[in-house]
Amino acid sequence: MNFLASTGQLRAGFIRSALVCVPVVLLLGILSGTLSGSGSDGAWFAALRKPAAYPPSAAFGIVWSVLYVLMGLALAIVVCANGARRRRVAMIVFAVQLALNLAWSPLFFGIHRMSWALIDILLLDAAVVVTILLFARVRPLAAWLLAPYLLWVLFATYLNWAILQDNRDLDGVQVSAPVQRIEF
Repeated sequence: MNFLASTGQLRAGFIRSALVCVPVVLLLGILSGTLSGSGSDGAWFAALRKPAAYPPSAAFGIVWSVLYVLMGLALAIVVCANGARRRRVAMIVFAVQLALNLAWSPLFFGIHRMSWALIDILLLDAAVVVTILLFARVRPLAAWLLAPYLLWVLFATYLNWAILQDNRDLDGVQVSAPVQRIEF
């Protein structure tokens, strides 16, 4: 009696997991951003001074879409690692970091709390590192798929910090019309 799965069975299991994990992670990311009004269209965000390293607004949607797909693939790899030690813990930590990720847009764009968003993203930085370390113990490829995500989140942390430093007067301010700034 053979208890080992064949390569075909493993591949089919991964494909099934990926067909669930990738769309779920991607859609959650899109929903978080859309429902919180993220983007450069809002009057409050348009009034913020941005650092010189701030990328073109179009880059964010493209980059986040790619990163959410990679995150979904990494999760699918771990989900399919039946019997792997620390698999369940890795999936729980992934869920925690995803929740922190999804909370950032409502904090920053939704309620305009750049300081709270900074705390959230600092926690996210740590959670992504822990997720990568745990995924590496389950399946190294899954950890490598999260490496671009970590780099982008670290960059986003810098952007959040820099925007907060230059716009402390707008932290938590609710704006429905364009903000008039007086520069000295």
